[in-house]
Amino acid sequence: MLNSDELERYARHLVLHEIGGPGQAALKRARVLVIGAGGLGAPALLYLAAAGVGTLGVVDDDAVSLSNLQRQVIHATGDIGRAKVDSAKDAVARLNPHVTVEPHGVRLTAANAFDLVLRYDLVVDGSDNFTTRYLVSDACYFAKKPLVTAAVGVFDGTLTTIRAHERAKDGTPNPTYRCLFPEPPPPGTVPACAEAGILGALTGVIGSMMALEAIREIVGFGEGLVGQLLMFDARALRIEKLSYGWDPHNPLSGAQPTIRDLSVHALAPR
Repeated sequence: MLNSDELERYARHLVLHEIGGPGQAALKRARVLVIGAGGLGAPALLYLAAAGVGTLGVVDDDAVSLSNLQRQVIHATGDIGRAKVDSAKDAVARLNPHVTVEPHGVRLTAANAFDLVLRYDLVVDGSDNFTTRYLVSDACYFAKKPLVTAAVGVFDGTLTTIRAHERAKDGTPNPTYRCLFPEPPPPGTVPACAEAGILGALTGVIGSMMALEAIREIVGFGEGLVGQLLMFDARALRIEKLSYGWDPHNPLSGAQPTIRDLSVHALAPR
């Protein structure tokens, strides 16, 4: 049930036919795990909190630095040196006291990923490296949890939703992250943000889209991005979509899977 304060706070949602009272109640019941409180996680957390998602888990083992503040809008100058999960928790509390934040100030590993993912209804991955993205997507597959995952680079961003533990209407398995990206790029081919730079507002656009996609998944309206890779070009302000499907040769959910658990990630380079 929504109290009087929540009824006023979420009034613009409640009048939407696609959300209304039942949808807002679903948001309040939802438990969402956000991987990373950085460029993508920051706006995603703020909009999920503003929307009334009842519980937000935040995974990040980093501290706030001055160079983060150009894009990581959940943190402020006074937060420099603080753990990002603590800074994010305080920001959410200021924005919406009805939201519970569960900070996980740890590095996501093969040893803890499954247990963390299992505690939540949906995962939003804003991590900044392929190693973590593969780990998160595999953990979501084994835990049977939906995943909204995004990435940014300089002026470009991508976004998709993974429900690899489910099947499409025709009975075909939904694609995994490994169907979209069978192999990570060779080491050194994708420069880090500190080397290549990143347009700050771009992370705000993609992070907000992540929150929107998560809200659509929770409430159940619109056409989700399962099997669709949304690509955003900030220089041209152009959005395109690429369709992708289940790869029977993928090692996770293919016809002859070779990945049975997360132990494959225990030896992954960090």
